[in-house]
Amino acid sequence: MAGNTFGQIFRITTFGESHGIGLGVVIDGCPAGISIDKEFIQMEMDRRRPGQSNIVTQRKEGDEIQILSGVFEGKSTGTPISLLVFNKDAKSKDYSHIATKFRPSHADFTFEEKYGLRDYRGGGRSSARETAARVAAGAIAKLFLREQGIQIQAFVSQVGAIKLEKNYQELDLAETERNIVRCPDPEKAGAMIELIKKIRKGGDTIGGVVQCIVAGCPTGLGEPVFDKLHADLAKAVLSINACKGFEYGSGFDGVMMKGSEHNDAFYNADGSIQTRTNYSGGIQGGISNGMDIYFRAAFKPVATIVAAQESVDQTGASVEVVGKGRHDPCVVPRAVPIVEAMTALVIIDHLLRQRSARK
Repeated sequence: MAGNTFGQIFRITTFGESHGIGLGVVIDGCPAGISIDKEFIQMEMDRRRPGQSNIVTQRKEGDEIQILSGVFEGKSTGTPISLLVFNKDAKSKDYSHIATKFRPSHADFTFEEKYGLRDYRGGGRSSARETAARVAAGAIAKLFLREQGIQIQAFVSQVGAIKLEKNYQELDLAETERNIVRCPDPEKAGAMIELIKKIRKGGDTIGGVVQCIVAGCPTGLGEPVFDKLHADLAKAVLSINACKGFEYGSGFDGVMMKGSEHNDAFYNADGSIQTRTNYSGGIQGGISNGMDIYFRAAFKPVATIVAAQESVDQTGASVEVVGKGRHDPCVVPRAVPIVEAMTALVIIDHLLRQRSARK
């Protein structure tokens, strides 16, 4: 199966299935000498793992990270880094009823059409559990970026119709990890949590939005013409399961502005060239300009619901599909660390590419 590798210099290849022995990632191109903090990697895994609260899937996976290679005495060696987690709470029998049926809005039908077969146990390779490997790789990238003064922070800005109206600069982002929905506004967070619980009790699911900010990013990252920084960020984030939309900077709201309103004027801030506004989202001409990079990602409602749904089986015969197993009623609380991880992978790759672009 192609399409399992991401990045050019800092390259990752993920492997494994939702109900297989485990999942992992091989990182190639990681510079030598980076301090590898295993506790930090595990903390990132814990932010993504299932069963962490009563508003996410109750599958119990500790996702304890195993470092198999590429690290010696706490430092990266410059050789491939292999990371692995084992599956310990897979209940494959929960999926036997859809072995020949196509679940609405899942990858069942498309995988069957592409490969002529599919792993129906939790979706196999199409399962969002694959993102555990991405978060592990993203944690390594974050450790490197942290040494460069680059910080990546994501948070939930919307669940259903409940959304933050404040600009991210007005929020205390330290509040993000202090509630189970990962929204930095305590009042909005409470409303979001109650909505998710209500939706879950009714056997349904709900979508939401994750916003992400990259602070401290240097100028010059991004490769014209086809590898623009925002284009690679969009691809990275849209590759996450259930992500249906991406916008950066002013995004779609920018169409309502005039050019005279939207243009970001430059000024000299004590020897540092900055812009007075940042509708560009920290990227101009596909290249970072040193301002904060910020974007929003929209996630659809989880496709697995308890209510019976109309569908067909492999023969085309009409069938009824009823959701079983353990699933998130809303993906965005656990999507936050995944968005951060994919962002980190893009930024580190472009940072390493930029170092070879000029003296």
